[in-house]
Amino acid sequence: MHVLVTGGAGFIGSHLVEALVARGDRVTVLDNFDPYYDPARKRANVAGWRGGAALIEGDLREPAVLAHALQGVDAVIHLAARAGVRASLAEPSLYVDVNVTGTQVLLDGLRTAGVDRLVYASSSSVYGARSQGPFREDDPVLAPVSPYAATKLAGEHLCQAASHSHGLRVSAMRLFTVYGPRQRPEMAIHLFARRALGGLPVEQFGDGSSRRDYTFVGDIVAGLMAALDRPRPFRVYNLGNGSPVTLGQLLAGVERVFGARIERRPLPDQPGDVPLTWASIDRASEELGYAPVVPLGEGLERFKAWILGNGLD
Repeated sequence: MHVLVTGGAGFIGSHLVEALVARGDRVTVLDNFDPYYDPARKRANVAGWRGGAALIEGDLREPAVLAHALQGVDAVIHLAARAGVRASLAEPSLYVDVNVTGTQVLLDGLRTAGVDRLVYASSSSVYGARSQGPFREDDPVLAPVSPYAATKLAGEHLCQAASHSHGLRVSAMRLFTVYGPRQRPEMAIHLFARRALGGLPVEQFGDGSSRRDYTFVGDIVAGLMAALDRPRPFRVYNLGNGSPVTLGQLLAGVERVFGARIERRPLPDQPGDVPLTWASIDRASEELGYAPVVPLGEGLERFKAWILGNGLD
């Protein structure tokens, strides 16, 4: 199978590309190396492929670039997006342009190229601010609390419309708090690890009771590949670990794994943050065979090995 991965030089994308190449797929990557994501880190991700995937540098919002990338492709995994709940509050128009317009340009390009299989990376943020879980795919999702969440939900709706109107087979994957090697430095686990290693305090937003469904990147990759292999008319899936932990528990886990006490500096809750993310993975388990295998403690150990090896440059 020839697979195009948009945003494939990033954190999740680079792991996905490696897994696709390892199983024998032909892979093309389209990535614009946006400065927001530290292009040097993404270049390091690409270097690890050792020629196993073709790289096209460009923006999928440019139809000619996208048309070139789609030549001979059987399926697309769409990871390219502007991420970050808090950052989206400052630049909502940019998030709409990248995440919504970019997705529609891709859908138009798929129709022109005759490609009918798409895996779309959505987000658990579409569920909004909820205090009870687990979150199920058929729950109402009518109240996103950040521009980022709204753009990912809009992308789902555009994909559903394309499926209905043009027969596109789309799996929309709601990813829950992904972590692991190559994670962006501003994300929680990476940030906490660096602070622990440097003996620096951590800014703790809220009282530590917020809960997140932390999911190791390898489990996410397995879920994305399972969706790629089982195309169907529009379908939404949660990809999470199914076992949320509090912020306090996460910090304690980082302290244990890194052998360092972390000073907490409490701050008010951040706008756009939610009290809970918690994935029901029943649908993904039943229909895709999805079964996360990396518990948080093991995932933190793997992250430690990576950051001590090459993540501190």
